[in-house]
Amino acid sequence: MGAETTDAIVIGAGHNGLAAAVELASRGWKVRVIEAKSSAGGAVSTQELTLPGFKHDVCAMNLSSFAGSAFYQRHKEALERHGLAFVPAQHCFASVFRDHSYLGVSTDLETTLQRIRAVSENDAKAWQAMLDDFQHKAPHLFAVLGSPMPSTALVKSVWRSWRELGKEGVAELLQLLLATPRDFLDRHFENDSLKAMMAAWGLHVDFTPDTAGGALFPYLESMANQAFGMVIGKGGADTIIKAMVGLLQELGGEVLVNAPVQHIAQTRGRASGVVLSDGRRFNATKAVIANLNPKLVFGRLVDIQAVPASYQQKVDVFRPGLGTMMIHLALDSLPDWKAGAELQYFSYVHIAPDLAMMSKVYAEAAAGLLPAEPVLVVGQGTALDPSRAPDGKHTLWVQVRVLPAEIRGDSLGVIGPAEWSQVKAAYAERVLDVLEQYAPGLRSQILASHIMSPTDLEQFNANLIGGDNLSGSHHLDQNFFLRPVAGYSKYKTPIKGLYLCGASTWPGAGTGAGSGYMLATTLAA
Repeated sequence: MGAETTDAIVIGAGHNGLAAAVELASRGWKVRVIEAKSSAGGAVSTQELTLPGFKHDVCAMNLSSFAGSAFYQRHKEALERHGLAFVPAQHCFASVFRDHSYLGVSTDLETTLQRIRAVSENDAKAWQAMLDDFQHKAPHLFAVLGSPMPSTALVKSVWRSWRELGKEGVAELLQLLLATPRDFLDRHFENDSLKAMMAAWGLHVDFTPDTAGGALFPYLESMANQAFGMVIGKGGADTIIKAMVGLLQELGGEVLVNAPVQHIAQTRGRASGVVLSDGRRFNATKAVIANLNPKLVFGRLVDIQAVPASYQQKVDVFRPGLGTMMIHLALDSLPDWKAGAELQYFSYVHIAPDLAMMSKVYAEAAAGLLPAEPVLVVGQGTALDPSRAPDGKHTLWVQVRVLPAEIRGDSLGVIGPAEWSQVKAAYAERVLDVLEQYAPGLRSQILASHIMSPTDLEQFNANLIGGDNLSGSHHLDQNFFLRPVAGYSKYKTPIKGLYLCGASTWPGAGTGAGSGYMLATTLAA
């Protein structure tokens, strides 16, 4: 029996791979998605990790970038027909500080301004001015972020920005793209708490307060949450995955799970299909799309003899970001935040009280040390969506940023060098100690817990090398037209017919499905 043939094969059923498959199928392509794991989704997964009835988003929780994506806007009606539903946050994110005060952003602008006025009248005016300016600049900024890098579309968007914003406006955007968070925040605000609240977003994407290029994410998240709000998935982040799979099947596509790819086949120098670990072969006449970290593609799946040495060398030095730990808790009640009961209504609470602490934790982790005081992103999904837990109970999503992939020592000198499997429980206790400082009595509320070290995260999803939830650092030397490597930022590879998408490619990490959608629109043009 001959191998089955489709127009395109997508390796990896993460949200970018599914977005590419849906878009191609909507344009008449016959598409097969092949996934090694038992279910689609990749890092966008919702599971009962602790107790029955407690639904935990394993990695990604915030779906705001998906809700604002070009892919969603194009397929909105069909995705919602297949069950996609969001839950909006009235209170988006907050940071708690050492004096047990807090600052937070709510969708009601006056509520946010009132909090900022309490610490600085000048900063409240500056926040309002930045928001007004954001409303003017946002379409131009999102046009850049939503264009292949480089491309005619990018040139057109820059030209449009030049015409509408003038050279000063374009210069301001360029400055934003290159600035450190500290320099950007110092330029606009005077209060340290407000600066810390915004800068915390930088560590979501591998940026310390003093890393060049790091200003963009704190700016975007702060202003976009204020202007548009935040959303999570109804019943879990995997609502987007279930909807995309359903839509793909409606369009005639297929998702094959429990099907690890052993080898990407080539015919006369062109990617022509895949061979699975069980020996089955599937052919593709137009494209093989790898929704994978390039280190996996060119380290395991492609005959190295077919790869130019210069390209392989660039892939070999493609650098992961620092590691992450995920702690999932089933709780009897939401944390009793010392800074105020109103914090229980926020989707995210950051424990990153000052810029010095953020710089210190990154430096420690980069040196291979377990940080003395990690940055914590605390997600309170059940505060927005009670369906994620049994009546009256709650889940807590704790992302620990940032950690070393390999442990050389401990900043406190308590935990010795060891494998993560040996120390993850001890380090999780340190995380809980930090949480207890800001939410006393939390341990007594825990019904069950599930800890995922950086090693566990890589085992859960091979793209998360060393527990890097970004699938590659976003520092300037491997971002924009340098992502994943110079000369190949538009999803092509040196092998004809083989393309990359996913967080390792432009525009990088997040749930916006940008790379999958942009690749598909390019292929189908």
